[in-house]
Amino acid sequence: MKPKPTPTPADEDFDEGSILKINTELVTLNVRVIDRNNRPINNVRENEFRVFEDGVVQPIESFSREEVPISYGLAIDTSGSLRSQLQAVIDAGKTIINSNKPTDETFLVRFISSDKIETVQDFTPSKDLLMDGLDSLYVEGGQTAIIDAVYLTAEHVAEYKKGDDSDRRRRALIVITDGEDRASFYSQEKLFARLREEDVQIYVIGFVRELDKEGGLIRKSPREKAVNLINKLATETGGRAFFPESLTELPQIANEIVRDLRTQYVLAYNPTNKARDGSFRSIKVAVEDTNSSDKRIALTRNGRIAPKGEPPSAKMPTKATNPKPAIKNP
Repeated sequence: MKPKPTPTPADEDFDEGSILKINTELVTLNVRVIDRNNRPINNVRENEFRVFEDGVVQPIESFSREEVPISYGLAIDTSGSLRSQLQAVIDAGKTIINSNKPTDETFLVRFISSDKIETVQDFTPSKDLLMDGLDSLYVEGGQTAIIDAVYLTAEHVAEYKKGDDSDRRRRALIVITDGEDRASFYSQEKLFARLREEDVQIYVIGFVRELDKEGGLIRKSPREKAVNLINKLATETGGRAFFPESLTELPQIANEIVRDLRTQYVLAYNPTNKARDGSFRSIKVAVEDTNSSDKRIALTRNGRIAPKGEPPSAKMPTKATNPKPAIKNP
């Protein structure tokens, strides 16, 4: 993720040419707290949270339940496999967009193969422009590249900043797909390594019912592989995966995604391990039990990549047999 600096007191004077050192180590977590029935719990106090990094308790520096603006992407698989679901998918997208607050911003992407990951509408607060973009979607043939689509769209969300705002925006990506990757440039390993550098929650609606569920002795079935990929995208980023049995479930799923994005806690901790070695640090958030019989479960991303001396490079591999994928603008 991109670390946030700790503010410096405004009344402190500094000489010209002096070096100002600020704390750039704070790690921000967006945390959902639910009960066993996946219902949100909104009355957890700061002193009831515990944050662990690599099993070590971390000092919580800030805590908030306030609603912050959301910057999110909506990436829709428009390959032939989703032909029969497209209109219901468009309607679900409209349900999500209709919930946007004036300070939220959304961008819309359609994807098929690596060379057909296209921006339909870049970040905008305009619901009308986003609705028009959804209505313009159409199905096209090609080999689905879901890994490339998630890599590029999550990167776009992570890097987006609105003007000079204070970067206190929640970032998310909503992906609608059948989950079967056929021809991506990036491997799963590179995708998840990249996602660990970013603070983007991923929500996936997976239409996997039509995929072949038959596998071999050592080969997973296409359906099993798709389900595993979708679940991993959600759990590693603190998001959520949905597998609708029918199109009638989409309106409720859309409403649940909206609810999840709106009902979250924001915690920031100062990591006790200061080594800038680029290693993966596991993260777990726990909530103290109360006298109530309801179990309280905290959900957030499962780790982060520690910073190195220099910012991580976003350069693509130099040796590649396939052209580098990129989001195309209209």
